[in-house]
Amino acid sequence: MSALQLYYTHNLNPRVAVAVARHLDLPVEFARYSPMGDDREAFLPLNPNSLAPLLVEDGQPLWETDAIALRLSRLSGTDFWHDAHPEEMMRWVSWSAHHFTRAGGTIVFETVTVPLYMGRAPDPAVLEPAMADFRRFATILDDVLAGRDWLVGGGLSYADFRVATALPFAGRAGLPVGDYRHIARWHDRLNAIDAWREPFAGIE
Repeated sequence: MSALQLYYTHNLNPRVAVAVARHLDLPVEFARYSPMGDDREAFLPLNPNSLAPLLVEDGQPLWETDAIALRLSRLSGTDFWHDAHPEEMMRWVSWSAHHFTRAGGTIVFETVTVPLYMGRAPDPAVLEPAMADFRRFATILDDVLAGRDWLVGGGLSYADFRVATALPFAGRAGLPVGDYRHIARWHDRLNAIDAWREPFAGIE
């Protein structure tokens, strides 16, 4: 097995990457870092975006959460990234990035990150359209989940982790997950997985 280091923060995307690595039970060395702070200059050659997560495999860097998840899934020898359903996997990964998690992440940023680190109240001009988008796309997801337990191929996959990216912050951010019973039940199933519920437990 390759030597693997996964550098992370507690933001939404790095949380997903850590959850994937923990769920797949890979021999990963985890390190929390500050890619836009004290660690920026040291890590710029590895990730010019100055963002997390960052996977380093035998000295070779790989950035972007979805690419990291795909690589870890390949290394695990499992079907966590369902190769039998490549188009459906990519549909949900893309839908998360451009629609559902984009809206949810904006809400999390405005309601959790902004008051804590930027010292201002959430901006209604940002929050209100993001909430409208979240409800629009949550309705679509809820309808899909009415007929299945998991999003792709009848079993848990990275698509579930990816689409649920913002949901662990639902309580703090005011995401109305409880209004969508199929989403709520689906996320309850995800929360039964230790790596998803508490990805940072035991590594810091």
